[in-house]
Amino acid sequence: MSDQPHRALSDVLDRLESTARGESITVQEVVEKLGHKSFASLMLIFSLISTSPASAIPGLTATVAVIILILVVQMILGRDCVWLPQIISHRRLSTEKLCKGIGWLRKPVLFVERFLKARLTFFLHRPWLFLPLFLILALTLFMPFMEVIPTSGSIASAVIAFFAAGLLTRDGGLVLFSLILLLAVPVAVWQFGFS
Repeated sequence: MSDQPHRALSDVLDRLESTARGESITVQEVVEKLGHKSFASLMLIFSLISTSPASAIPGLTATVAVIILILVVQMILGRDCVWLPQIISHRRLSTEKLCKGIGWLRKPVLFVERFLKARLTFFLHRPWLFLPLFLILALTLFMPFMEVIPTSGSIASAVIAFFAAGLLTRDGGLVLFSLILLLAVPVAVWQFGFS
């Protein structure tokens, strides 16, 4: 992570982009590049991928949901290092689509970074942290079904990205904001998906 909290999100994108070589990249290579202890970075990058145009890839939202579910469970249990099953860690992502997604994310990430700073850090610790983690856990169980409702998977992923960005930049205000959004996701999905 960058020494400057406001650059932390761009640093994650930079590290991921530097990994994108050849025609495809495995999930394991992403984990190795971002670090086996970087739960927040991994949660951020996979949720951002699912928010970007790359989410049009069939099954991507469901795959991201499973990855985030596994990360969240490990965070709840207090695990130090990331573990992913081989069926997920060996899954390949198109580097072309990944780089397009990263390019698409640059401007919104740069905009958001201007407002991030360390504040309300008690929200980043237990027991406060458990509430958003359990809500994200519940959300990931429904994300595979959201693929049938246009944009709903991207909405859910964006909310998770806010939470991960808050953790990464030690911005408890953003974690609190993501908690409010997490509570509103079911309403938003219903509104956009069925109205």
